[in-house]
Amino acid sequence: MYVFLLVAVLLIIDQLIKIYIKTSFEPGQTKALFGDWFVLHYIENPGMAFGTTFGSGIWHKLALSIFRFIAIGFIVYYLVKQARKGASLEFLLVFGLILAGATGNLIDSMFYDYFFTLNPCDSFNQLSGSGIKGVCTDYGFNYPVELRHQGFMLGSVVDMFQFNVNWPKWVPGVGGEQIFPAIWNVADASISTGVILILIRQKTYFPKKTASEESNESVD
Repeated sequence: MYVFLLVAVLLIIDQLIKIYIKTSFEPGQTKALFGDWFVLHYIENPGMAFGTTFGSGIWHKLALSIFRFIAIGFIVYYLVKQARKGASLEFLLVFGLILAGATGNLIDSMFYDYFFTLNPCDSFNQLSGSGIKGVCTDYGFNYPVELRHQGFMLGSVVDMFQFNVNWPKWVPGVGGEQIFPAIWNVADASISTGVILILIRQKTYFPKKTASEESNESVD
């Protein structure tokens, strides 16, 4: 009960923020949240978490969306199974974070193309070599562009949060560059938090079985 309540709350927050960004910001627009170090920066990406890509072709996008769909089904099955076994609430909530994140980004790719009009002039809607012809009107001039594929499971994911903090200039190799340049959303943060907690608490979540426990399982 608590797990799926957590998932529902995170999904609502994730989607409300994404819809607000899509309807209130221009692509590439930034707005300070906490000074200049944490900003809203509206972009869309066809790939994975934190703006990383798996490839922007139609089969790459479909493969990623199908993988997310299968992963969500597996996580739901695993959560139900572990809950019946009496797993701790903390353990279930951590996997709930991952479930919420995967579902939040899948919603974008599944449905956003049906609710929002594609602007051919936005760079993230253009895909060279797709063969899908469009026309961008910019400053009174029309010019042809090739558009990304659209439809069910083909939509882009909306990202908006960015840490705008640079390494000190004296740091060798990375001086002056951004410490964490990726742009992310609530869903990405949920997945990352869940994975980090699993890594930190893995000995608690997955304790090694004693010889007697393994023996009992083999007898069963």
